[in-house]
Amino acid sequence: MQLRDIAHSRAGDKGDISNISVIAYRIEDYALLERELTVERVRAHFAGVVRGEVVRYALPQLGALNFVMQRALGGGVTRSLALDAHGKALSGVMLGMEL
Repeated sequence: MQLRDIAHSRAGDKGDISNISVIAYRIEDYALLERELTVERVRAHFAGVVRGEVVRYALPQLGALNFVMQRALGGGVTRSLALDAHGKALSGVMLGMEL
């Protein structure tokens, strides 16, 4: 099953930082998100893209996890030569993760 089967995401970017929230469709699936979406797995999923620290914040009341990824946008949205490397594109990549 892919992450997109049980969750949706919201994303943003500022400078060279991508901020992705993953929100369970059903609160019952939050425990699965919390168990499966570790910092290590997210860092491995974005290997070669995210070159800095990844920090996870848990928001159990919302059924959500928030990931802040440093050095994730090729130097920043306005400096990157990559096509569409903004937060929204990375949130789509996140939702393709296999659970």
